[in-house]
Amino acid sequence: MACTPKELLYIEDVLSNEQQSQQLCSDLVNQLQDQQLQTLVQSILSKNQECYSKFFSLLNQ
Repeated sequence: MACTPKELLYIEDVLSNEQQSQQLCSDLVNQLQDQQLQTLVQSILSKNQECYSKFFSLLNQ
């Protein structure tokens, strides 16, 4: 399936935003002192990584 240039830009934006979100969560996990907050942010990071992987795999089909 071919994408238009506008669609490709959107896809790049989504992937970039997902990567930025992952980096932010990763940084937060390392900085937080509270174990409950670390667990919460780690959970968010895991979900984010899962979404990124699913989205990326859809592109490779």
